[in-house]
Amino acid sequence: MFLFALVFLIISCILLHLYTRQVQTQSKDPAYKKFQQTYLLVYLLAVGGDWLQGPHVYALYESYGIQKHEIEILFIAGFGSSMIFGTLVASMADKYGRRNTCLMYGILYGLSCVTKHFSNFYVLFTGRLLAGMATSILFSAFESWLINEHRRRNFESETLGMIFANAYFGNSVIAIISGIIAQLAANTFGYVAPFDSAIISFIAMCVLLVTTWSENHGDANAPLTQSFISAWHAVKSDRKIFLLGAVQALFEASMYVFVLEWTPALTQALNKPVNLTDSKNPPIPHGYVFASYMVAMMMGSNSFKILCNYTMPESFMRYIVIISACCISVPVLMPTGQLIMFIAFLIFEFCIGVFWPAMATMRSKYVPEEARATVMNYFRIPLNLIVVVLLLKDLKLMVIFTTCVVFLFLAAIAMFVLHKLTLRSTQLSPATSVLAHEKHQVTSDDPKLLGSDVNDESHSKQTADSVA
Repeated sequence: MFLFALVFLIISCILLHLYTRQVQTQSKDPAYKKFQQTYLLVYLLAVGGDWLQGPHVYALYESYGIQKHEIEILFIAGFGSSMIFGTLVASMADKYGRRNTCLMYGILYGLSCVTKHFSNFYVLFTGRLLAGMATSILFSAFESWLINEHRRRNFESETLGMIFANAYFGNSVIAIISGIIAQLAANTFGYVAPFDSAIISFIAMCVLLVTTWSENHGDANAPLTQSFISAWHAVKSDRKIFLLGAVQALFEASMYVFVLEWTPALTQALNKPVNLTDSKNPPIPHGYVFASYMVAMMMGSNSFKILCNYTMPESFMRYIVIISACCISVPVLMPTGQLIMFIAFLIFEFCIGVFWPAMATMRSKYVPEEARATVMNYFRIPLNLIVVVLLLKDLKLMVIFTTCVVFLFLAAIAMFVLHKLTLRSTQLSPATSVLAHEKHQVTSDDPKLLGSDVNDESHSKQTADSVA
């Protein structure tokens, strides 16, 4: 069943990708193409180093004789570090430079990989702290650099969303390739080898980043504390930013919990004891399932490009979040239906593929440039807190997935409100105006300053009847 699903998904993904290339208008600007290639090469090396480690973290800890509860502490340390230290480190990007902070990502994550050579719990704990800080940088500084550089070079606004879609499509491809490389390395040299492979990826990323990226900042002249104050004021003063952060935190928390719980959910759905030697009750083929998830996510990223041809992300994301909630409810409503559950999980991964570029596109419109990385890391604080709490509690699968369903329905409500505000809004968000008033004199009828936000609001009025 799982192998058939993987083959079917691969064929469908190829056909969808070919269709997307036909219907999507491609930019012919050579400067834009070079810029996209420069960003994607560095970004994909960055996420490649992350993906290389994932499949064997738990196995490596077990091989060192570390007990289950200690392994759980190590995972909690990573999320906790991302929530506390990562917020501070990643937010420095606005003042000290996004390129420099991305470089710090490679260094911190590389050092984290080095700690995997030691079986000492406290050394591994330190490595998890470093990895948590690096993760916060990955999910904020790279995107902040891209948005600033894209605008500075005056590329067409709609091409930014295409870069996000291509980045997350490539992310899924890299995940599959990295999984294969990591498995081959582990089979040949042991469980620590995938982490050494990740170090190579991080070194290559750092070299390319230093040689091909220019530096950009938020407000480099403001003290670091001012960046936190400005970011907090932006979240408080603009409901759209607050709602966007709520959607991100609730959706991503459900996604991270799903990553940890899909294996036991599918295993329990068999309602039979798994036998490694019995062909009638074999264990779940994790490789096939993981690859299927990644292909489904790739299809979602491609579909984002198609959806953007008809309406704006604020509109179609309402239904994407609702569909996600329905999919995650399957383990609660049909805990023994493995086939239906697997299909639901594939649809959820498809929704994740749409979610990533859609959220990045909306953040580029609403989050103020002066404190972009800081605001983005504020969004991750409740996300990491939710995951830490759920990991600390020894909850049953039914309770965990029910909690995720509630989170996703709350995210859907926030998304509907955000869409309603977007339709009403015809001017620059107030938070952006407050943060930028010392540098720019903004008027609501200045299309150059309002940029893509105004264009999207105008477009939303034209499509409101068809998507509401």
